[in-house]
Amino acid sequence: MGFRCGIVGLPNVGKSTLFNALTAAGAEVASYRFCTINPNIGIVPVPDQRLERIAKLIHPKKTIPTTLEFFDIAGLVKGASKGEGLGNQFLDHIRNVDAVAHTVRCFNNENVAHDFGSIDPVRDIEVVNTELILADLQTLEKKMTKTEKMHKVGAKEATLELEVYQEVQTVLDQGRRAGTLHMAGEKETIFLDLHLLTTKPVFYVANVDQKELKGEGTCLKTITGWAQKEGNKVVVICGDLEAEVAELKEEEREEFRKELGLEGSSLERLIEVGYEILSLVTFYTTVSSELRAWTVPKGTPAPKAAGKIHTDMERGFIRAEVISFPDFVACGSEHTAREKGLLRSEGKDYLIRDGDIVHFRFNV
Repeated sequence: MGFRCGIVGLPNVGKSTLFNALTAAGAEVASYRFCTINPNIGIVPVPDQRLERIAKLIHPKKTIPTTLEFFDIAGLVKGASKGEGLGNQFLDHIRNVDAVAHTVRCFNNENVAHDFGSIDPVRDIEVVNTELILADLQTLEKKMTKTEKMHKVGAKEATLELEVYQEVQTVLDQGRRAGTLHMAGEKETIFLDLHLLTTKPVFYVANVDQKELKGEGTCLKTITGWAQKEGNKVVVICGDLEAEVAELKEEEREEFRKELGLEGSSLERLIEVGYEILSLVTFYTTVSSELRAWTVPKGTPAPKAAGKIHTDMERGFIRAEVISFPDFVACGSEHTAREKGLLRSEGKDYLIRDGDIVHFRFNV
């Protein structure tokens, strides 16, 4: 699994259209609120040119890419943190994802209603962010009430917990996301145990019309400027066009995108940003004629990466035999790489790098 991405936003911003374009899952699309109540879920293979290149060299019987899981979460509305519009259910769905694709409407369509009657990306972003912050404040208040009782009866750990909670509360009260806080050591552990919504890495998906795509509108410029101030990324997608592209044959898709001035698929653009904000890397294994891609956070030690394949491999880890992707391609095979001294033997302290081709040695 690459990562789990939640598609969120106000009602009628094109989340389900985007979901369909990304997954070809056929999620229901409608122009009324709460069309999506339970989240639509789609699992898609991650496009990987390196995986294809390795497969052409070694001709495995089976090639398995890493995958990306999309959650199309129903539209959040003003008051969601208080339960408006089934808000509590929707907010809980966000807790299960690794990253949030905050979809923002940048298209005009008189047949698709807007909650506020006009297109204003900054206002719409602030409505959703406010609801997430209010929900986090509720979570924090419950924790603080419980911890204050523990503090009164002399629980030593309660003092540090309250200190962390107060720091978080200050940030949230200022209208800032909890993710802007940086903590270390025991404080970080306490902070992460809160599982706050606003700690989720976020990027914006600007769902534009063809006018915006051609640079003739102001909405895209507005959301891009806002995201830059926050230090967040923006992925530009024309949901309706992407839905059309998804229905074309594979060989026709790239030509269609070129005509529209779109670089790569929406899926590839989302994956690139998602991997970047989550600091993920991909490594490969070639065992028993099976070529497989795996995704782990950057800085993952070799034994922990082995554990992603099987817990026994982490428990009985001996060493990792590693070839970099460029070296593997240059040599054409593991055998040649070994002969040229390009296959390295790495121990428990080795941190997996993007593009590594790894064979784990272990003994249980």
